[in-house]
Amino acid sequence: MSRLSRTFAGNRLSLARRLLIGALIWTIVVVIGGVLALSAAYRAQALSLLEQELDTTLVTISRAINVGPGGRLIQDLDKMPTDPRYEIPLSGRYWAVVSLDEAGQPSTDIRPRSVWDGARPLPDAMARQALAMPGAVVRGNGEGPAGEPVRIAVQAITLPGLETPVLLVAAFDRTQTDEGANRLRNILLGAMLALAAGTLLALVLGLRYALRPLDRIQLDINAVREGRQAVLSEDYPAEVRPLTEALNRLLEHNRAVVSRARTHVGNLAHALKTPLAVLRNEASGDTQLDDVVRRQTEAMRTNVDHYLQRAQAAARAEVLGARAPVAPALEGLVRMMNRLYGRDDKVVDARTEDGLVARMEVQDLEEMLGNLIDNACKWARREVRIVARSEDETTLIIEIDDDGPGLS
Repeated sequence: MSRLSRTFAGNRLSLARRLLIGALIWTIVVVIGGVLALSAAYRAQALSLLEQELDTTLVTISRAINVGPGGRLIQDLDKMPTDPRYEIPLSGRYWAVVSLDEAGQPSTDIRPRSVWDGARPLPDAMARQALAMPGAVVRGNGEGPAGEPVRIAVQAITLPGLETPVLLVAAFDRTQTDEGANRLRNILLGAMLALAAGTLLALVLGLRYALRPLDRIQLDINAVREGRQAVLSEDYPAEVRPLTEALNRLLEHNRAVVSRARTHVGNLAHALKTPLAVLRNEASGDTQLDDVVRRQTEAMRTNVDHYLQRAQAAARAEVLGARAPVAPALEGLVRMMNRLYGRDDKVVDARTEDGLVARMEVQDLEEMLGNLIDNACKWARREVRIVARSEDETTLIIEIDDDGPGLS
């Protein structure tokens, strides 16, 4: 798994994940909003064109209707709509001229062959609304003679010679209009999803390329910590160069602080040891005071040595990049212990993996191992076994085992 992948999968919300989540949310909003807006615009435009045809049909019908003897409605066939679909039964193109009875309810009508013997496409609610607004065109949706969805336009007009108005009705099948809007919506959805997927893929690749300098910084920091280089390299993009320069200044400051601490520790050691040595030399008599001074100065010297060693070790531990190869340190100690304890028929054997390194000063590693191995040799019967291995990339384990009595 790459570093970027680990970053995406991490528990904390990384920069890359924040950018991707934000881009994903915005993409979803754009896709859904774009598809809905464009589909609605297309549907509205198609519906507007359909209604323009309905209005034209109403105007044509109104010019072709006259009042005959006895108040009977007659139609001028030469002026009627000429669309051949009006002559095909249940073709989806309908019109009607509806007269009203004495109670003001729709009664008889004039209809084309397309309506056939089906119910005229005039909902009661639209009829009442048109009668309430004479001359205005009322539009709405309804059901055609064949049960299909239709767009309906109704207008109430008054003809000379009639006391009651008549209703002009035009209705067109809107199935194709709805299907066209649905097809456009599906096409838009597929196209915008493909565009969104391509954009997100480009963003992921761009993030991977853009965040690569941060991976390099992490590698350089690990190299500095492990002692493979002293500072971070300088060939970084301008956006992250101030960060690397600040880290290099911090590393230099750390080295300067440790160097000053070592100097102060050494000076303190000399400043304390010399007066203690003078006191010890001066207390060379046999009096009780001389004995007290010798014992106290010896205790003071022991404490000074102990705490100065701890201070030196702590100062060295703060140095970034300290590296101590394990195999050379163990080989030298094993040779020395075999010479010292060989006369007692004691054997020291060490096994170590290749390339093991401890992040500490060499003298600290040798002192620590020397004390432990020497203690093991003192209490061993015949053999001391040493195994050095790495458990993972960051953990070094050195096991020192002897065949002595041990402790409870």
